[in-house]
Amino acid sequence: MKNVLSYVLVILIAIIIKTFIFSPVKVNGNSMMPTLKDGDIMILNEIGYLLNGIERFDIVVANVDGEKLIKRVIGLPGESVEYIDNNLYINGELIVENFTHEDTNDFSLSELGASVIPDNHYFLVGDNRSNSKDSRSIGFVHSGHILGKTNFIIFPFSRISSVQWL
Repeated sequence: MKNVLSYVLVILIAIIIKTFIFSPVKVNGNSMMPTLKDGDIMILNEIGYLLNGIERFDIVVANVDGEKLIKRVIGLPGESVEYIDNNLYINGELIVENFTHEDTNDFSLSELGASVIPDNHYFLVGDNRSNSKDSRSIGFVHSGHILGKTNFIIFPFSRISSVQWL
């Protein structure tokens, strides 16, 4: 009976971890190229971001209209965001993006009818800027739609690694 109970306990712990803490998530499409590739499988940390918060340049998974989108956080609540000549400006200050991404066309939040990102919302963009369904077209993403952070590729085995994020 003790052996059976220990196996049941191990299974329950595994289910709890998979359900509430870590789960696999698959990259669909090329919107995060060159950082992430179509078909990469990553570990989604569903609890860590609740403890540590969401920071600029984190890679997050958001549920937008039933679709899981993997994007990079560019703007935080209360900030103004602008891209001018492929440079990111937050609240009028130049911010260096120390990761590889495609060129970004000029953009400002006024195109979304706002001057700043609303409370409890984020501005998310894919690294493949010319081929990304992101906040520039879908608008701000509510914090309640963010499922967690991700930064570790587990498959394919040739790409197992931590993804550089600031």
